[in-house]
Amino acid sequence: MDLNLGDVQTTALIPVAVKASESLRKNARIHDDAAVKVVKTLNLATEPYDKFMSHEGVIARTLMLDRMVNDFVAKNPDAAIINLGAGFDNRFSRVDNGSILWFDVDFPDSIELRKKIFAGHERVTMIAGNILDASWCGKVKEGLSGAGRKILFLAEGLFMYFTMEEIRQLLSMMKESFPGATLIAEQNNPMMVKNQKYHDTVKNTNAEFKSGTWSGNEIAALVDGIRMTEEHSFNEEMRKHSFCGWLFAMLLPKMNNRWARFEW
Repeated sequence: MDLNLGDVQTTALIPVAVKASESLRKNARIHDDAAVKVVKTLNLATEPYDKFMSHEGVIARTLMLDRMVNDFVAKNPDAAIINLGAGFDNRFSRVDNGSILWFDVDFPDSIELRKKIFAGHERVTMIAGNILDASWCGKVKEGLSGAGRKILFLAEGLFMYFTMEEIRQLLSMMKESFPGATLIAEQNNPMMVKNQKYHDTVKNTNAEFKSGTWSGNEIAALVDGIRMTEEHSFNEEMRKHSFCGWLFAMLLPKMNNRWARFEW
């Protein structure tokens, strides 16, 4: 299968390579059969995208976000979840309770590949478009059909490829279109932007980090009425699984990415 992805879209190969590799391990911490299928279907050479620190970071963020989404679904069993910058993510299969609605939003090239690889599902809608263009909001509303569901947005591996102004634009759009929603967004920090040429896997793509924060409060401050309710470093999970992860958390506690939760 031809692999024609834009620069930022190519970064989706990092988590899929890691999840496929991890799934094939004897004591796998996550199991993602779709990731294994993606790697085989694309005949993907995973070595440039599966390095130790990125591997441990992706596993940590996956485990943490799965728990956060499962917690939200347990409290809101009829939730609608909008996965922004979906890439090849297969989280729906791990958190589905038989009732949630799920929307995967990404650029047309990524969605085209998703449709070739992922089986269709009556409660999953794939939406092709630019995330900074509000047209996808209308398509999500059409899919909701006025059901009055609680809304959860996911932004995994997304904000760092946007400028702060673009993040403000996106947040304003989401707040206006979906009042009373929740967002869980991955955060990186300014040092990662400054030193991105040393990143063990992103340096193997043409993508560019455009922003970083030391606290999710910097994101919340972009739009009136948005508040950050919690924030957790990937270190909280990484240090549980390896000595190197523990050492990284001890020596560079603020250098890792974080999950931040926002409400409005």
